[in-house]
Amino acid sequence: MNDVALFDSPVFQEDVRQLVREPLSWDTYRDQNILVTGASGMIPMYIVGTLLAANDEHDLGIHVTGMVRNVAKAKPRLSAALSRTDFTLVEGDVTEPKEFDRTFTTIFHGASPARPSLHKSSPVSTLKANTLGTINLLDRLVSDGGGSFVLLSSSEVYGSVSGVELIAEDSVGELQHFAPRASYSEGKRIAETALAAYSDEFEVRPLSVRFGHIYGPGMALDDGRVQADFLADVVRGRDITMMSAGAPTRTYTYVSDAVLGLFYAHLRGDKSVYNVADPKGNVSIRELAEKFAAARPALGLKLVFANEADSGSYSPVATLGLASDRIQSLGWAAKTDLSAGVSRAIRSFEEGPLI
Repeated sequence: MNDVALFDSPVFQEDVRQLVREPLSWDTYRDQNILVTGASGMIPMYIVGTLLAANDEHDLGIHVTGMVRNVAKAKPRLSAALSRTDFTLVEGDVTEPKEFDRTFTTIFHGASPARPSLHKSSPVSTLKANTLGTINLLDRLVSDGGGSFVLLSSSEVYGSVSGVELIAEDSVGELQHFAPRASYSEGKRIAETALAAYSDEFEVRPLSVRFGHIYGPGMALDDGRVQADFLADVVRGRDITMMSAGAPTRTYTYVSDAVLGLFYAHLRGDKSVYNVADPKGNVSIRELAEKFAAARPALGLKLVFANEADSGSYSPVATLGLASDRIQSLGWAAKTDLSAGVSRAIRSFEEGPLI
């Protein structure tokens, strides 16, 4: 079992109920038809769950359409959402124009291969989802009369930025574009350019939310990124394997805090671009591994190094994180520290249900 039926998870339900009790103008979404693409992905599932919880909490009359490439695979992940009358799951590939039986006033675009292994094995699909997919959805929004388009973007759009400790939204770095791996980072850049172009020419309100490294319930154990690898080790009761000394630092943000930042940006913000990253979650890969090992002391897990020399040669190196001043100016703050977030991610697998 590599995954959890997220909508049936007590941790997920606690998270989304807490999200919709934030003092935000949820009434903005009243009576809207909203499209969420990539709806079986971790962040999009939290967006869907939050919108449905907002219906329950505030009686908004929202209808959410979740679009996925493979309905059969998505159904177990979305589980309890499928029986709701305010949610419809549809199959479709964003790289191809699609007809819907509703018009939309808000689109959250999260359909994009997120695993690095997919960027390597399927660079064309990755590129198409971010470029053609974004343009097709923007065309759809324009044909529906315009509205709000929220792009789930990434810190990778910055490339390599020098001379700063934290990357602000107006930073521009170098990026090696003639490379298959650039299908993701350059694809996100083109998606943002498309969003800027459509907002200039048509009645589209643009919002690009650039996330750092997100973790929490909804991660698949075979995802391939270090936070998922460490989660898999703890869930399966085995020591955490380190392939290096784990010196590079990253900014890790619990998924519900990241989604809360998205809604703060959408419901309070007046800018087109926001970073969302927990500044207190800026830790080394080794420190992250230690957090996972310490989350369940009864298991007695320890770090095991593929190269034993790494166990004693560790020295943190400064790497770039995201500046969060702009989103914090709206009143957003991360509510779940790293230790608590790691524990909640593990708990989601302990309580299940597993799929």
